[in-house]
Amino acid sequence: MEHKTTIEAADGRHDLTITRQFDLPVELLFKAYQDADLFEQWMSHDYGKVEALKYESQKQGGYTFQTSDAQGNVIFTAWGVFHDFEINHNITRTFEMTNSPFGAQLEFLLFEKLTAETSKLTIRSLFKSCELRDEMLKLPFAFGLNMAHNRLQDVLNTIK
Repeated sequence: MEHKTTIEAADGRHDLTITRQFDLPVELLFKAYQDADLFEQWMSHDYGKVEALKYESQKQGGYTFQTSDAQGNVIFTAWGVFHDFEINHNITRTFEMTNSPFGAQLEFLLFEKLTAETSKLTIRSLFKSCELRDEMLKLPFAFGLNMAHNRLQDVLNTIK
């Protein structure tokens, strides 16, 4: 699988930057993060299902979703709060999940229009420490992120 999503993580820092260009209008890319039904579609995969238990996509709103395996067993639950939510431009949110040593992260998502039919997503994610960020990067994090972003592109291609 080609890795179109890139991750930059400088030594000695507790943040990372994720970047991906999509063949989607910025409005549609943003909608993938705004609409609970679309979010469930592109986050789910052959190995399991994502279900949005709560998805208040607005400033001071919150979200909770769970990921289950093919047999219906819950693998993890993730949640957070939207601190800023500017349509088609940016989202600032926290992210935390059960069964994880990483604690809460603060994420800044920036949605940029490149052309009428292409856009760019940049996510800056802050961890509590350099060590926690580095532990995350030892996992198949890049693979999973690329897989999710590829699904996002595929799902939205069917409705664009």
